[in-house]
Amino acid sequence: MTRVLLTGFEPFDGAALNPSWEVARLVAEQPPAGMEVTPVRLSCVFGRAAEELRTAVRGSDPDVVLCLGQATGRPDVGVERIAVNVDDARIPDNAGRQPVDRPVVPGGPAAYFAALPVKACVAAVREAGLPASLSHSAGTFVCNHVFYALMHLIATERPPTRGGFVHLPALPEQVLDRAQPSLPAATAAHAVRALLTASTRPTDLRTPEGTAH
Repeated sequence: MTRVLLTGFEPFDGAALNPSWEVARLVAEQPPAGMEVTPVRLSCVFGRAAEELRTAVRGSDPDVVLCLGQATGRPDVGVERIAVNVDDARIPDNAGRQPVDRPVVPGGPAAYFAALPVKACVAAVREAGLPASLSHSAGTFVCNHVFYALMHLIATERPPTRGGFVHLPALPEQVLDRAQPSLPAATAAHAVRALLTASTRPTDLRTPEGTAH
């Protein structure tokens, strides 16, 4: 049985829901075959979220850690490839913190690659009939903060652990204009299950992939 830690965020910026947490709960209720999924909701707060993640990792001793976040405006499931060592917040977090040009981990490497077969994960979502892309930027808000904190933890304390970050579109009930991209929670959960199944592949695909965002 593969132990999976699946994290989502609390709502932020005045929203009532966050698709990342809604999806994490659904996946945990019906996990992929051969997987035991522990869902954890993280605060949308710089520093606090990273501490909550570290506590959850140490408490559940997972084989795979997948962190989910919300990316309003993105039309598909975005598998993140690179976490960068910078916090640069366009808006305040849920505690009113708004760091600018600060490192996630002082003295840490400039960036980390995800410890997942990211291209295989993208392909698995597409094979499930859902839109997906490989992203080269997780931004510089709390999502990237958690992504970098996870990869630093894996690099320094848990090298065998697989880990990465995935951005999900907004939920249909969150968008005011039907022309804006969205994805129902149940559909996104189906995508995450397919992605998790691919996360245990020993090697990644050797295909050109990726976008500028």
